[in-house]
Amino acid sequence: MAVYTDHIRLLFGLKLKQIRLDKGLSISELGQISGLSVSYLTEIEKGRKYPKTDKIAALAKAMDVDYDTLVSLKLSKKLEPISELLRSRFLTEIPLELLGIDPSDLLELLAEAPAKVSAMISTVMNIGRSYHVSVERLYMAVLRSYQEMHDNYFEDIEQDGDRFLTEFASSHSLVDESLLSSLLRTRYNYKIVNFSRESHPELAALRSVFRPESGTLYLNSHLSIEQKTFILAREVGFQYLNLKIRPYTYSYVEVESFEQILNNYKASYFAGTILIRRTDLITRLQAIFDQTNWSNEAFLNLIQSFNATPERFFYRLSNLLPKYFGIDQLFFYRFNNTAGQTNFHLTKEMHLTRQQGPKSMVDEHYCRRWVALTILQELAFLQKNKNHVGALCQAQLSTYADTGNTFLIVSVAQPYQPHQQQNMSVSMCFKMTDTLKSKMRFLNPTSPNISQRIVNEACERCGIFDCRERVAAPTGLQKKRQVDAMKKALEELK
Repeated sequence: MAVYTDHIRLLFGLKLKQIRLDKGLSISELGQISGLSVSYLTEIEKGRKYPKTDKIAALAKAMDVDYDTLVSLKLSKKLEPISELLRSRFLTEIPLELLGIDPSDLLELLAEAPAKVSAMISTVMNIGRSYHVSVERLYMAVLRSYQEMHDNYFEDIEQDGDRFLTEFASSHSLVDESLLSSLLRTRYNYKIVNFSRESHPELAALRSVFRPESGTLYLNSHLSIEQKTFILAREVGFQYLNLKIRPYTYSYVEVESFEQILNNYKASYFAGTILIRRTDLITRLQAIFDQTNWSNEAFLNLIQSFNATPERFFYRLSNLLPKYFGIDQLFFYRFNNTAGQTNFHLTKEMHLTRQQGPKSMVDEHYCRRWVALTILQELAFLQKNKNHVGALCQAQLSTYADTGNTFLIVSVAQPYQPHQQQNMSVSMCFKMTDTLKSKMRFLNPTSPNISQRIVNEACERCGIFDCRERVAAPTGLQKKRQVDAMKKALEELK
């Protein structure tokens, strides 16, 4: 997509239409004066065509404006937000085709009602500034939308993973650190060096750094074996898929383009395909789904058998469950918590359904009955009083008090940054449907090993007044009821 050229055409069309209307000319009147056809002028104003020099001169003369004024990219104040958006990195770098948007349709929308669209854009941009929405967060939101549109499943990358396994790994054997390190060194000329947070305290928050000029991959020496294996697999993914534009640190220090984020996702997806083979996972998931009783221990053992972190395992589930089990009403999220503290931070989410689920909240408190939070509290207690060092797994049927919707939620909590007493829980959530019950025998009837609780979204919006877990007053609910009462009173006025 030649974005810059498209934007120049649109800006010129907006400028032409703006001046024409300011002069009180209809498009047919401008055509008569300038000698250009109405159809051609329409194409120009919609940003589909850019006139040649002689035609621009004719238009400038017809409207009694300077040539330079007409070709200037500067728009009037009321249209400036459109110009600002078109100049921004965000719109310039987003491949709109990924989201099913024809760029010409977007340009035509901007051209059809520029003043109204400009006001909307200005509003959205001001909201973004008010909430400090960075370009990186916007890119990540676009990526999540892309994943959700495709049920987070991409057959082309799955096939790339299968080809890699056929070429480099024997049937059903695990791809491990040794194989990946050897491939990076011998096939892709990598040098692999460890660093510690003691020797490089400024880099303590990074898991890895790649320096392309020397081909050196620096790995944080405090990584778990599962984390290290995934990073090596991701590096192989960048090389095997020939993804040139990529981030060089894990996590991001600075995002330079959307293509960086997209390629990082592709390499990470590829890593998942070779570390957790889809054929093996599908077979073993089916065995668990066929059980009449749910077992937290069996599910935790399944995760550990793939030498994967719970987060990476759940993420792989989100790839395969919609495609191979028809389970597509699900969402995934991650909470971080410092042991002993009562603050819980939602640090990642992905929804393959628009049903209820945790979303980032401002000045509100997530329901403390969620298993994603209670499991973190239990883990902190066991760490403090029982010297527990591993992970916990729990399943819960959560029924929302306000809507009656019920979800099966499987959560796993584990240490995240032990030196800072940080823990995290990752959860996979499934809406209770007839399809889900038919796929998971332990839900029909519900296994006694799965707890059941009435929950809600946030304390501020919750009407469960006898809740012992409540940490904030239902101020939002009270305000809503006041507004409802006011509306009712207004309707009763004669």
